[in-house]
Amino acid sequence: MTPIPDTTQKQATAQGSVIYYRDGKTVLARQGIDRRNIELAKVPKHVRDAVIAAENRSFYEDAGVSIKGTGRAVWSTLTGQQLQGGSTITQQLVRNYYSGLSQERSVTRKFKEILIAMKVDQSKSKDWVLEQYLNTIYFGRGANGVQSAARAYFGKDVEKLTVAEGAYLAAVIQQPSRFADPKGSDLVAAQERWQSVINAMGQTGALPAERAAAEKFPTLKAPKKPFELKGQAQYMLEQVTAELNRRGYTDEDINGGGLKIVTTFDKKLMQAAERAVADVLPDDTPKKVRTGLAAVDPATGEVVAFYGGRPSQSKYYDSAFSAKVMAGSTFKPYTLAAALNNGFELSTRVDGNSPLRVASASQEIPNDGDRSYGQINLISATQNSVNTAFVDLGQKVGLDKVAETAEAAGIPAAQLDQHKSAAAFPLGVASVSAVQNASGFSTFANKGVHVEAHVVKSVTDAKGRKEVVKPVATKVVSEQAAADTAYAMQQVVKYGTGTAARLYDRPVAGKTGTTDDSKSVWFNGFTPQLAVAVDMFRDDNATVTIPGYGTQFGGQLPAQIWRAFMTEAMAGKPVEEFPEPSEYGWSSDYSEPGQDRDVPGYEYTRPESPDDWDQPEPDFSEPPFTDPPVTEGPDDNERPDEQPEETAPPPTQVPDQPTVQQDGDPGGGRSRQPTG
Repeated sequence: MTPIPDTTQKQATAQGSVIYYRDGKTVLARQGIDRRNIELAKVPKHVRDAVIAAENRSFYEDAGVSIKGTGRAVWSTLTGQQLQGGSTITQQLVRNYYSGLSQERSVTRKFKEILIAMKVDQSKSKDWVLEQYLNTIYFGRGANGVQSAARAYFGKDVEKLTVAEGAYLAAVIQQPSRFADPKGSDLVAAQERWQSVINAMGQTGALPAERAAAEKFPTLKAPKKPFELKGQAQYMLEQVTAELNRRGYTDEDINGGGLKIVTTFDKKLMQAAERAVADVLPDDTPKKVRTGLAAVDPATGEVVAFYGGRPSQSKYYDSAFSAKVMAGSTFKPYTLAAALNNGFELSTRVDGNSPLRVASASQEIPNDGDRSYGQINLISATQNSVNTAFVDLGQKVGLDKVAETAEAAGIPAAQLDQHKSAAAFPLGVASVSAVQNASGFSTFANKGVHVEAHVVKSVTDAKGRKEVVKPVATKVVSEQAAADTAYAMQQVVKYGTGTAARLYDRPVAGKTGTTDDSKSVWFNGFTPQLAVAVDMFRDDNATVTIPGYGTQFGGQLPAQIWRAFMTEAMAGKPVEEFPEPSEYGWSSDYSEPGQDRDVPGYEYTRPESPDDWDQPEPDFSEPPFTDPPVTEGPDDNERPDEQPEETAPPPTQVPDQPTVQQDGDPGGGRSRQPTG
């Protein structure tokens, strides 16, 4: 009438998950219960013998219960005395392994435990019972099961434990908290308990008498501190957990399923991203200034690195995945790609005059400084980041097609829908994250195919079944349209607003972005192997101003951070060329570049021909920095006398139409747009 429960206690079998960097070997984080189940055959005989000698010498002979021990325990309970021990290994397993048995000290529970232990002994082999017991029992130091205990106490796998070490683990079972890190009188007690286990092994014949006499108390490894997430690891874990949840893994699976999770993150590139921000930003960067960086492999969609700011500065959102700010002119390439994929060519001419009046807009749309470029081709429009040219192009190709292209390239529709009917939509009034923008530009590096951005490579469960993540691939634009888009963006880096991002050894395509009043500033670029976005913004949505550098533009510090990261990330990688553009890409009809807001106050050189790529270019480099920044650098650079401030994410809603900035003159209002 007392059946063996058909379910086990979750805590008894749960195994924590281990999360690795992309190499599958370097541990990024551990989640959940510290337990690693192991087959009994892999547990050395002397370890098994030690546990049996310490806990239940008659284990292989008894019927799952100890009559004397149980009688003593029942009598002490009936008489109100302290409950005595006497439980066999089988009884301990039943109590801790099966569901439905409470830990209360009652005669009813004790009899139920005895009956189930007897049934288990009749239906299961002794080796099965011992294996489950060794994997279930708690050993202290947070270690559940003998394998985790071997790692916790001696820093080795259970197969490599000596007789003395195995005897200590057997001794710990009796008082795991007291013997976890014994000092003083606790150490004396632990030594006495260990000696009693050794003596018991001699008495049972598990150890010859002379061997038992020769054993010495083992040296315990210092206890490890609880696993701590430092720096970007906290953000990495959050993103991995969120993606696993989206893919159907519950938090219970992650914390107790014994999963081996391999992420896409490259440890060296993660460090390089952090260094790039620390080395470029001055140490007096305001604390409200945020910097985000994201690097995506175009061929696989893997987010190989990112920088999300300091977790101590904001626990609720990071600057790479969570924070979304206006894209500014980094959105223009999506408009360009949409046009090139719908019959337009690089030689197509659009209206670069300022201001431009569009029927659907209530106000005129200007270029920065009201500069007019006349009728210009799409290469010049991109190189010089001409607002009116892209507004005109958006009207010609259709804003719905621009939105479709951006969405197919990985920008969620929800972030586009409220803006896509605005004439200024091609200028980047929609808000995006650094990861989304890097992922979007990876489309142009991957011949027009967007591969879904993701942070998990594979998941292997406790039984060894491996699931490899297969991201969704979407054909966004034709291969030629992608090649021509990349060609126009190369001119931005060679001769336009993004020269500060040039790499000395390989071609780069990119786009700067500076929104109205420099509330967000970007550099977003790629080589054929890697797409990287860098943005800077303030958590109060104010103008990004850096002491000594003034108001920021995309071609300044964001481009320098991008170059610092890419210089390290591409070191030693083969130089790959971009695909040839269409014949129209070789037109020598360049307009004279203007002084775009992204790099104010600099003169630009006009190429003699598009092949003249090696001519001297303006020097947009800034003085070198030697001190790490206070705001966006690694956690160790925090000032001890400053308390981290909790701030909310920056507002991301912007008007669909240009706003008017009043200059004090009733007639002097002038429409303002995301620029350059």
